[in-house]
Amino acid sequence: MPRMNAEHIRPLFDLPRDLAYLNCAYMGPMPKSAAAAGQAAYDQRQRPWQLGVQDAFFDQPEALRAEAAKLFGTESDNIALVPAASYGLATAARNLDLSADQEILILAEQFPSNVYVWREAAARSGAKLTTVARSANQSWTDAVLQAIGPKTAIAALPEVHWADGGVVDLVSVADGLRAQGARLVLDLTQSLGTAPFDISAIRPDFAVSAGYKWLLGPYTLGYLYVAPEHQNGQSLEESWIVRDGAEDFARLVEYADRYAAGARKFDMGERSGFQLVAPALTALEWLNGIGLENLAPALRDRTRAIETAVRPLNLYCDTPDRAAHYLCLVLPDTAPSDLAARLAKRGVSVSQRGDRLRVTPHLYTDDVDIDRFANAVRAELT
Repeated sequence: MPRMNAEHIRPLFDLPRDLAYLNCAYMGPMPKSAAAAGQAAYDQRQRPWQLGVQDAFFDQPEALRAEAAKLFGTESDNIALVPAASYGLATAARNLDLSADQEILILAEQFPSNVYVWREAAARSGAKLTTVARSANQSWTDAVLQAIGPKTAIAALPEVHWADGGVVDLVSVADGLRAQGARLVLDLTQSLGTAPFDISAIRPDFAVSAGYKWLLGPYTLGYLYVAPEHQNGQSLEESWIVRDGAEDFARLVEYADRYAAGARKFDMGERSGFQLVAPALTALEWLNGIGLENLAPALRDRTRAIETAVRPLNLYCDTPDRAAHYLCLVLPDTAPSDLAARLAKRGVSVSQRGDRLRVTPHLYTDDVDIDRFANAVRAELT
């Protein structure tokens, strides 16, 4: 098993010693090795005559697809390369039937990308968009299970709520949805890459993740799981590279009706993105090399240590079933509305979401970072 101590991990990232970066849910820092791979790709892009067609356009994206598939716990054929979570969610909405007497379930204060697309789908079909809220002592799982009913056609959910860190037990929810013949669409942006994903038990119809947060990759590249039963559906665009035989550039105008196998028909245009694929591949290889089964307990140790450090300041997390890698601390009424900005001036990077301070460390977070955070909070709140 790779060494998981922060003293071994931190040097792999370009993190100044005078900064406590506790904001991976906002944007994960790329490992130095991934940034170097991206720089090498940009350098090579200056000399396009040196790009190998098979490697640059096909082999590297396929290697990336394979690494992403490991995170989902599935096969490469079930993964599409997409530019954003919203793209994947729009693909799902295009390929799932809705009628006027049905409903779509979403969570209260869910991230906008997984709301707007369903508002539009509801407006187009006449279906009802139902927002599921939870009470203070209720888990998101219980709230969703109570909301599922005979009219439920689609549940569009995260695994981890971006604002409070609460986990949705997707196995239980998926079972409840299947009992009603309903579909499950997932935005895994705040969870994929932090723990194993049991796709065989959950069996989503579609599941997508942006690649720039917990997957530690570049912006504008994400990954979409498409269940085999939906792979003959309609893509958002008609790209040449997803057609059968696209590898043969000399025959591209012999237009092909057949698509490449599996979910590849849902790939975005210019999916080969040379300057993006290289760092994304390097980052995913690093994550998969660590092993997600090892990552989850290590991240829980980090968040528990942070919670312990600020408990004397009356900061606490009251989210039922919070994610191991996510800590959303309830702030006192006297906390300034610009607390995150003030902490940034003290060398602490976190996010403020309403009356909560979202603190999201990674393996590089060490005791020095935790002390810096606790001391900065103490200085601003006392």
